[in-house]
Amino acid sequence: MEAYLVDWLSLIVRWLHLITGIAWIGASFHFVWLDNSLQEPDDELKAKGVKGDLWAIHGGGIYHFSKYSLAPPSWPVSLHWSKWEAYSTWITGTFLMIAVYYFQAQSYLVGPDNWISSSSTAVAASVAFLLGGLALYEAAIRSPLRKNEGFFAMGVALMLILLSWLATKLFSDRAVFLHVGALMGTIMAGNVFLGIIPIQKRFVAAVEAGGSPDPAEAAFAKQRSTFNNYFTLPVLFCMISNHYPFLYGHEWNWVILVAVMMITAYSRHFFNLRHRGIIRPMVLVQAFIGFLVLASWLGYERYDAQQALLLNQVEDDIVIGVVAQHCVNCHAVKPTQPGFVAPPGGIVLESLAQLLQHSQQVETAVSTGYMPLANMTGMTDEERTDLLAWIAQNKNL
Repeated sequence: MEAYLVDWLSLIVRWLHLITGIAWIGASFHFVWLDNSLQEPDDELKAKGVKGDLWAIHGGGIYHFSKYSLAPPSWPVSLHWSKWEAYSTWITGTFLMIAVYYFQAQSYLVGPDNWISSSSTAVAASVAFLLGGLALYEAAIRSPLRKNEGFFAMGVALMLILLSWLATKLFSDRAVFLHVGALMGTIMAGNVFLGIIPIQKRFVAAVEAGGSPDPAEAAFAKQRSTFNNYFTLPVLFCMISNHYPFLYGHEWNWVILVAVMMITAYSRHFFNLRHRGIIRPMVLVQAFIGFLVLASWLGYERYDAQQALLLNQVEDDIVIGVVAQHCVNCHAVKPTQPGFVAPPGGIVLESLAQLLQHSQQVETAVSTGYMPLANMTGMTDEERTDLLAWIAQNKNL
C-alpha cells in the first residue's frame, strides 16, 4: 500500500511540476521574444516615455504591447508580477526530488561506486550540492565579474562543468543529470527570488514615492532574466534525461551532459538573435553538427561493443538463471521487490520471448549499469556480458 501511495504522490507532483514548468519557460520565451521584437514607437508614444512597442494578433484579438524606458506617466491600478510561475516550478520540483530521490535514496540516489554509500549522507550531499551551487552563482553574479558578460558566462559554464563532474562522484548515474538540472532550476528560481523581484519591488516603491528608479538595477534584473532564458533548454533536457540510460549511464556521462547543455544553450542563442532581426542560420547548423558528432561517437562505441558480444556464445539456461536472479523480482506481472506494485515501464521479463520483445530496453539498461536498480542484486560484469551476448545473438533470429 505504501508503494502505491508513493507512486500516486510521484505522479501528481510530477504532473504539477510539468504544468508549472511549461508556464514558467513559456513566460520566459514570450518576454524575451517581446523584448527583442519591440519596434521604435511613434512620437506620441515617445512623449509618454515608451521605449518600444509591438502590435500582435492572437486568438481573435489585437494586442498592443508597450515597454517604458523606466516608469509610465501614470501608475496602473493593477500590476501583474511574473514570479509565481518560477516559485511554483521550484516548489513542485523540490517536492518531486523529495518524493522520488530522498524517500527512496538507497535505490535512486546512492550509486554502487560513489564516494557516498548511506542514504542519509546522500540526501545531505544533495541538499548541499544544490544550495552550494546557488551560493557560488550568487557570489559570482553579485561580483564585478558580471559587468563583463562574456567572462561571467564562461565562469558560470566552468562552474557547471566542475559540478557536473562532482555529481558523478556523489550520486548514482540516474541522479547525476537530474541534480545538475535541479541546480540550474534552483539558480533560475534564485535569479527571480533573490534578484529580479527585489529589484522590481524597489523600482515600484521609487515610482510610488515620486522618485526615479535606478536604471542600473533594471539592467541587472534584465541580465538575470537573460541568463534564465539560456538555461531553459539545458534544464528541459535534464528533466527528460532519466528516460535515456544510454546517456546518463555512460562512462563519460558528465562530458555528454556538458556537451548537450552547451549545444542546447547555443541553439537558444539563435532564437534570441532572430527576435532582434539578426538571422544566423549557421548557429543552428553548428549546433546540429555538434549533436551529430556526439551521436556518432556514442553509436560507434555501441556498434563496436555489439560486434564483440557476437563472439561469445551463451546458452539459454545461463540467461534464464541471470534474469531470474536479477530481473524478475521487479519485472514480473506481480513484482516481489518492495516498493513496486507493477513492473517498471510495463516491462515483464518472465520468459525468453519477453526478454527478446524488450531487448532494446534491456540492452541499454544492462550495458549502462542502470539495471538492476542500484545493483541491489549484485549483478556481476560477467553476468552482464552473458546477458548482452545472448540478446545480440538472438534478437534478429
